[in-house]
Amino acid sequence: MRSIGFRRRLAAVSLVTGALLCQGAERAAAQVRPAAPGSTPVVRLDEPRIPPLPESEWTAGQRALVEQYASQVRIGNAFRTMLRVPELVEAVMPFVLFTSIDSTLSARHRALLVLRTAWLTRSSYLWADHVPTARAAGVLPGEVYRIAEGPDAAGWDPFEATLLRLADELYVNSSVRDATWDALAARYDLYNLFDAVMAVNETTLVAMLYNSWGVQPDDNAYARFPADVPYRLNVPAPEPPLTTPRVAPLEGPGIRVGRTFGRYPALQAARSGQSGYVNRISPLTPYFRELLILRIGWNCQAVYEWAKHVGSVGRARDHGLEPERIALGAGAGWDEFEAAHVRAADEIYRDGIVSQETWDTLAERYDTREMMSVVMTVANYRLVSMSLNVLGVQPQETDELFPDVDWR
Repeated sequence: MRSIGFRRRLAAVSLVTGALLCQGAERAAAQVRPAAPGSTPVVRLDEPRIPPLPESEWTAGQRALVEQYASQVRIGNAFRTMLRVPELVEAVMPFVLFTSIDSTLSARHRALLVLRTAWLTRSSYLWADHVPTARAAGVLPGEVYRIAEGPDAAGWDPFEATLLRLADELYVNSSVRDATWDALAARYDLYNLFDAVMAVNETTLVAMLYNSWGVQPDDNAYARFPADVPYRLNVPAPEPPLTTPRVAPLEGPGIRVGRTFGRYPALQAARSGQSGYVNRISPLTPYFRELLILRIGWNCQAVYEWAKHVGSVGRARDHGLEPERIALGAGAGWDEFEAAHVRAADEIYRDGIVSQETWDTLAERYDTREMMSVVMTVANYRLVSMSLNVLGVQPQETDELFPDVDWR
């Protein structure tokens, strides 16, 4: 049951937002959650918002990062753009390499998941970057094209079709249906399952960074995006949220998400830097950091993420935020700059990119490092939300769950 205090807070928010949100017969609650990912026309940039850092401007530390990763990744437009914030390189690249090179999946299965996610997110950069890797893993030219056509295209064996379906469900629903999970679990062990989910989730994160920053394909990347494949997704509605874990957390101290990922120590170590950047290194204030995290958690309906960032991890109210207002969305009486953060979380969730209007509003007050960190905050917690939903990480009985607002 909701506490009396919670109901009083919600009633107070309703009084404030009612006058702001309801005009005539309109109900703002109808816009409380954005449309599902993949449901809107695709808009991608044809020039960078943040240009790659020229080699002539590299510091000694940036040169050291290039030398560290040059044997493993292309030092192209994406890397040179991220190099503007060296701490982002250090946070993101270990998990990119883990999911794309070092995971327990076969090279072919990794390639299917990464390329399908690149197509879902309309990331021409990632598509161009990973097609050669897929070809080296034995994915034939006709199969590369068929990845864009999706899991229902003729010719896939049932298991590989299920892998593609996993990517579709994660991207659209931020969750995975029981039938898809069970089909994968019939062949995959625990580490394989983690790696399949995180291949999709990390590729989604990186695509959202590159899309919003405007990273363009490198001049020497010859695999062009299959733009002639119609963008149609056949994804069933999500099932009700899990009420028991698919992956039970380890026993012992610490919060459940850490103990759940603790079942796969190598993966946990590789991904830890991303959340570490958002929560300890990013220049965003706690107020705006938690606003972005809670809004993307709400959009993905990741109840555990919501509970912890309202509660003991994020302490949203200690930073001056009212969680119910975040759930109500950009029209809930925010000032223009605050509302732009809510819209950024909504647009990255729905479209995989921040709109130009929202970008311009934020850029009036934020520098490049802060702009890159806004996108990183939302993209990382989109990954976290999808992971929590799929693994079934459960809140505690004492946690504050979603507010009672009409989000339909």
